[in-house]
Amino acid sequence: MTAHEQHTHEEHDREDGAGHVSTGTKETPGDNGAEAAIPELVIISGMSGAGRSTAAKCLEDLGWFVVDNLPPALIPTMVELGARSQGNVARIAVVVDVRGRQFFDNLRESLADLDAKQVTRRIVFLESSDDALVRRFESVRRPHPLQGDGRITDGIAAERDLLRELRGDADLVIDTSSLNVHELRAKMDAQFAGDEEPELRATVMSFGFKYGLPVDADLVVDMRFLPNPHWVPELRPFTGLNEEVSNYVYNQPGAKEFLDRYTELLQLIAAGYRREGKRYVTIAVGCTGGKHRSVATAERLAARIAAEGVETVVVHRDMGRE
Repeated sequence: MTAHEQHTHEEHDREDGAGHVSTGTKETPGDNGAEAAIPELVIISGMSGAGRSTAAKCLEDLGWFVVDNLPPALIPTMVELGARSQGNVARIAVVVDVRGRQFFDNLRESLADLDAKQVTRRIVFLESSDDALVRRFESVRRPHPLQGDGRITDGIAAERDLLRELRGDADLVIDTSSLNVHELRAKMDAQFAGDEEPELRATVMSFGFKYGLPVDADLVVDMRFLPNPHWVPELRPFTGLNEEVSNYVYNQPGAKEFLDRYTELLQLIAAGYRREGKRYVTIAVGCTGGKHRSVATAERLAARIAAEGVETVVVHRDMGRE
């Protein structure tokens, strides 16, 4: 019972982690004078070809009422209709794409309206690299919706410019550059399938600088100030998951002190995120190749964060890539 319609070209989308949403509990008067629960709302947006339809389909499979390409001005109306459904529509996901300035202005007004009504809403933004988006559009032989008479890259650039402000307002940014459809669905399931809402959810991701920065990182840690186990012949074949490698890294001067102080800094940041209503954070831990120092640090840092009561997931983006 949804208005969701999956786009053909996004069936080929690929991805690099979305967010858990609780059941709405706020009340608003219904038509009969009774109290009606305001539905939970998730707005799915992002780059064309980055996986919006796949993400929406995943929420649909989890029992969300999904509406595809709803004009932004109608989002508050949809929420009001859900509130009158006597609990039959408790969670609504709306897929929107911003293809014009007026369209974006309407979305901004709708978000302000929802905030004024104290509607619990979250924005999930699907991101992807230009190269990945070009490959996807070329593979299905479809033009980018904004390219006009120009090239695919022209359409991507125009859309990225229009979406820049919305991306900055997103509660969760998912980089789909290196993930396939199944991996994107797994990320959505991990964030939305739970029964209880975590106060804050963290993804700790190891990566190699030589493969590029993760575009969805909120915080970036550079572990290249420590000696590289790659140059120790007996450690080179192993990864930071190996106990000997991890001990080697953390027996270096400054390593344990760094971990202690950075954990303290994250406690301050996490408290601020909670005050600001931010529920998802991605911490990217990098070294040269994403195999030794970053992996060992990501594991130890994730354990520290989890010990503070933060639900934590560890991802080793580039381990095994060499």
